[in-house]
Amino acid sequence: MDLDHDACYRAICARDPRFDGRLFTGVKTTGIYCRPICPARTPRREKVVFFPSAAAAQEAGFRPCLRCRPETAPELGAWRGASNTVSRALSLIEMGALDEGGVDALANRVGVGERQLRRLFLRHLGASPVAVAQTRRVLLARQLIGETSMPMTEIALASGFGSLRRFNETFQALYQRPPSAMRRAEAVDAGAHGEATLLLRYRPPYDWPAMLDFLRARAIKGVECVENGIYRRAIALHGEHGTIEVEPAEGNALKVRLRFARLSDYPNIIARLRRVFDLAADPDAVTLDLAKDSILAALVAARPGLRLPGAWDGFELAVRAILGQQVSVASAATMAGRLTAEFGEKLRCADPVLTHVFPEPAALAEADLARLGMTRRRAESLSKLAASVAGDPHIFSTGRSLDEALAQLRALPGVGEWTAQYIALRLLREPDAFPASDIGLLRAMATSDGVRPTPRQLLARAENWRPWRAYAAQYLWTADSSRAYSDPRSENA
Repeated sequence: MDLDHDACYRAICARDPRFDGRLFTGVKTTGIYCRPICPARTPRREKVVFFPSAAAAQEAGFRPCLRCRPETAPELGAWRGASNTVSRALSLIEMGALDEGGVDALANRVGVGERQLRRLFLRHLGASPVAVAQTRRVLLARQLIGETSMPMTEIALASGFGSLRRFNETFQALYQRPPSAMRRAEAVDAGAHGEATLLLRYRPPYDWPAMLDFLRARAIKGVECVENGIYRRAIALHGEHGTIEVEPAEGNALKVRLRFARLSDYPNIIARLRRVFDLAADPDAVTLDLAKDSILAALVAARPGLRLPGAWDGFELAVRAILGQQVSVASAATMAGRLTAEFGEKLRCADPVLTHVFPEPAALAEADLARLGMTRRRAESLSKLAASVAGDPHIFSTGRSLDEALAQLRALPGVGEWTAQYIALRLLREPDAFPASDIGLLRAMATSDGVRPTPRQLLARAENWRPWRAYAAQYLWTADSSRAYSDPRSENA
């Protein structure tokens, strides 16, 4: 990834926040790399070199600045459109793919050879897949050291290091000091074992009210709730239960409170939260393209920073989408609540509101779902879906192209084109997914005399919205939400 040296140098001289997360500056004389907004004195032009990612800077031998703290830079996904393969591989790395296997296994999951994957990472990120994974672990550990009072042993596990010894060696080599020497006096108390509070940064603006409205309308009783501007939900991973709580914080960040005893799952949980709340989005890139459309221009101006709400779990989202076919959002949420109360395991940690975790696929595969009041056809679709996911937990993996993912999703019981596009949009984080037959989108694009386009006509119009058709859909749904929530034909409108 080529970076124009003069343009980058002008950006760091101006300390322009628009470039934060887009580039990192390596200072040759100190061996330190910084964010473009670093408050330190700007080095001379010939003393700096620029990198497209923190991983590239660290792989080149530079260590993170202790003043501007690169681990707090917003993580942007704008570059990902240049390589869908890199985007999918990065998503798998975020979910721990390299903790389970090597680069060769990762390459197989995204459908390329190992050498090709390494070349793509070097071209677009300036670093190898292993370096990217290692940098993520280091920067997460650095953040936990600075923002919590968790013991170092717990931080090592929570950031993905296999042992405390490896954790200490890495920090000594990179920062030239032990991890404990970087602990800030104002670090937040971590509470009991398995509890932590940390900040997840994003590039502003961020339309938090719109995000909460979307999640509130679809909240599953007992599993999720939205109260006083805070989103909370129960989670289950590898047999352990816990809770998460998310609210806005100062400094363009979301404050996350985690309560989960299995510390090694923290990287997975944080990666999921980034995807649910779309923290890697680059709102400038999205709005620049969508504002060129005469209809979307007004919507973009009215709701700056609108994000694309993600999903915590693929099976949960697929069940929700099938329940929502041909019924309202409220009806689908009610049915999902009944399903959870009947077949979901009770939450094994005390909470005043959250009571259950969402049912596992195995629990629904053999269950008599029709007795909950849904049609027999829908009950059969859910049972078959549950059996399919129980047999192949990687069905909702992000390691495929959009076309490949849609084809595999459409092969699942009860999943048609609309449902497949919806799952790709919310779970797989495909920015170009677009459910053209959605009644809310058709209604939002109606002419002044009420004439709606056909799905084929809408799809043709949406060609101008690539590669951000998913965001265009979210703008249209949000603008039409007051009518869409009561429409009897579309769950996600």
